[in-house]
Amino acid sequence: MKITLKDGSVKEYESALSVYDIAMDISEGLARAACCGKVDGRVVDLRTVVDGDCELSICTANDAEGLSTIRHTASHVLAEAVKNLFPQVKLAIGPSIDTGFYYDFDHEPFSREDLDAIEAQMKKIIKQGAKLERFTLPRDEAVRFMEDRGEPYKVELIRDLPEDAEISFYRQGDFVDLCAGPHLMSTKGVKAFKLISSSMAYWRGDSDRARLQRIYGTAYNKKEELAAHLERMEDAKRRDHNRLGREMELFTTVDVIGQGLPLLTPKGTKMVMKLQRWIEDLEDKEWGYVRTKTPLMAKSDLYRISGHWDHYKEGMFVLGDEEKDKEVFALRPMTCPFQYYVFKNSQKSYRDLPCRYGETSTLFRNEDSGEMHGLTRVRQFTISEGHLIVRPDQMVEEFKGCIALAQYCLQTLGLEEDVTYHLSKWDPENREKYIGEPEVWEETEGHIRQVLGELGIPFTEDVGEAAFYGPKVDINARNVYGKEDTMITIQWDALLAEQFDMYYIDENGDKVRPYIIHRTSIGCYERTLAWLIEKYAGKFPTWLCPEQVRVLPISEKYEAYAAKVLKELKAKDIDATVDNRSEKIGFKIREARLDRVPYMLVVGQQEEEEGLVSVRSRFAGDEGQKPLAAFLDQICEEIRTKEIRKEEIQENAKA
Repeated sequence: MKITLKDGSVKEYESALSVYDIAMDISEGLARAACCGKVDGRVVDLRTVVDGDCELSICTANDAEGLSTIRHTASHVLAEAVKNLFPQVKLAIGPSIDTGFYYDFDHEPFSREDLDAIEAQMKKIIKQGAKLERFTLPRDEAVRFMEDRGEPYKVELIRDLPEDAEISFYRQGDFVDLCAGPHLMSTKGVKAFKLISSSMAYWRGDSDRARLQRIYGTAYNKKEELAAHLERMEDAKRRDHNRLGREMELFTTVDVIGQGLPLLTPKGTKMVMKLQRWIEDLEDKEWGYVRTKTPLMAKSDLYRISGHWDHYKEGMFVLGDEEKDKEVFALRPMTCPFQYYVFKNSQKSYRDLPCRYGETSTLFRNEDSGEMHGLTRVRQFTISEGHLIVRPDQMVEEFKGCIALAQYCLQTLGLEEDVTYHLSKWDPENREKYIGEPEVWEETEGHIRQVLGELGIPFTEDVGEAAFYGPKVDINARNVYGKEDTMITIQWDALLAEQFDMYYIDENGDKVRPYIIHRTSIGCYERTLAWLIEKYAGKFPTWLCPEQVRVLPISEKYEAYAAKVLKELKAKDIDATVDNRSEKIGFKIREARLDRVPYMLVVGQQEEEEGLVSVRSRFAGDEGQKPLAAFLDQICEEIRTKEIRKEEIQENAKA
């Protein structure tokens, strides 16, 4: 057989060999470093036997697949350690993830002391260096095997597999786990690891199922890599919007109000108002949008027409009982069907298109309680929503325009380098989730693929992530912990105009169905605020800050001049305050710096006599005395241009 290696060279063998044996034949050093293999692009265990011509890559810890294998093995070591210390525990699942690994256990909550003890036990297991051995059983035998070991969650997983399936297990010493692999050859391959935290998780993500305890950890090939990761984790905690946003008094949550229903405080509200006013003016004055204002709820009839009742009802807040009430309402999870009726309010000709409707929409989605997190995953949120009703011949250019608008918003906020683009496609194997014929989906996905290609935007394709009525471009970003969320969506819809009987009159006087683009320009304001908090660690660009200037009189004798300075600042629409507390000026400056205020204006006798202000900034420290008029010109220009201090971002990243 001929084995084509990653560098293009070809090895020939007379008989079948395992991936590990082939690695050993290439180089003993490569075999020692090997974690898994890829046969014709498919990730496989080192124990996998290769018996025919193929392309083979040997993956080490320097490859994503190899690092994932190290982490997967670490999760098994974790499970063994927990079973050793807590024999009554029941095992659930334990995969590797982008940032490390986790394992779910049916057990009472783990304390930090428990995690430390588990870590110590893991080190013992790793030092013993047990080999990992793979074996398989027929499904019925596999069920009995796990029943005998008292593992009900494993039994459930096995029973969900086909009856003729051959079930694989991995043994390391006396510990055995149900697993498809791949794994390292020995536990000694786990060289640097750390248990990070524990939290509650539902079995199979279902809030109606058992509450389990999830232990998170991470693993690397070298201690230096682990140390760097832990340092990044500390920085993530420092930037975590859920902590920092509360510390800065931007938002809060209250149990009696409900999970996923954050309260924006005056400071947080001020920031969202600035974003909202900017986006509305940008869309209306420069991109040709017109505003609509539509209800927060509608009868179920509307959602039946759109298809949301059949495809999205579980994610909606329904008001009423279909069996008892004459009319059942639901809070809106989106604005599109409402804006369709704005379009239908008057007859349109081909000359009236495109119609670009924009709305600052408050939406409601019945997210699972386990998914709630700060401002990124909430049940009520506000979005820069828009729908473009266009002629088919306008669709491509308008779609490109929506991408350009989104990119402009990202660039202005300094976020353009933090995103990835995704073509979210339908899943032809799950037809019940979608409306429309395969030909329509293939055509629309092809159009989006071509648009992204023409714009030179790198993207990945995600099967099964489309909305039920059309494919979309999702612009995603990761939070400080590496979790990916969709920030902006632009969707191609060739189907719903038919369901709502939408049409325009073409040049021949015929009725023609339009196409629709569903889009956001900045996405959800709450999620964007969370993103900005984490990006800037609370040190926002001046134009976005809820407090842009703080005036600091040296003593009460200069409060009148401080009030005069404040009046002139406010006359220029600058968000400013005065600190009139009877504290020393050094203390006031430190407080302002801790509050991340961009500018402090210290005023005393000389400043009052000569119409000056002593400027201290978050960016440059002591900037010296300036005429008040000169400072006003400076900060107004900074706010007008929405300047981003790149040097401060870089300095903050090093901190």
